[in-house]
Amino acid sequence: MRAAVGALALLATACGSPSADLFSVARTGEGAGAKLSLVVSDDGTVRCDGKAPVPLGAQRLLDARELARDLGKQAALGLELEPGRAQDTTFRYVADLEAGRIAFADSSRGIPPTYQRLAAFSREVSKAVCRRRR
Repeated sequence: MRAAVGALALLATACGSPSADLFSVARTGEGAGAKLSLVVSDDGTVRCDGKAPVPLGAQRLLDARELARDLGKQAALGLELEPGRAQDTTFRYVADLEAGRIAFADSSRGIPPTYQRLAAFSREVSKAVCRRRR
């Protein structure tokens, strides 16, 4: 009986807990619309530029979960790439994950494919979900 009461209490607590964030991305750069802030949550929502959460959609949530897993090792190492030449840099990205932080610019040398996927995911979500032009 005691175990059942404990299990119910645990379940009630879990139901009221907010879903964990998979990652956040801060994008900066030159030009209109360059600045972007995304917080992607495991409940299938994203907060765009500090606004209320909006649904990502099932496929984007699966993509975000896979991306968070794939970036985990690099984040645990704190892999931050220096930007290339200033005139070649359009955007800079900083992503925070449970495992740690990564940072890079679109002009960084040796950008791993996972970082490129994060940049593409950020752009696609900003346009399709956040309804931004860029």
